[in-house]
Amino acid sequence: MTLLMNKSTEPCAHLLVSSIGVVGTAEQNRTHSASFFKFLTEELSLDQDRIVIRFFPLEAWQIGKKGTVMTFL
Repeated sequence: MTLLMNKSTEPCAHLLVSSIGVVGTAEQNRTHSASFFKFLTEELSLDQDRIVIRFFPLEAWQIGKKGTVMTFL
């Protein structure tokens, strides 16, 4: 599969992060973003302009597990 970003097929990353209660604020996501960018640029040698991260805050009732939702676990 070829991923096109900024009209280029050079290596890139599109990271989707979803979590309950961890990615809900700009301050939290700025910290997470810095950590993810550090890893992706150092370990995978990606340029920062080749990385996009999307944060999705979730509520416990939106995640199903063990036949129920996280609200009841």
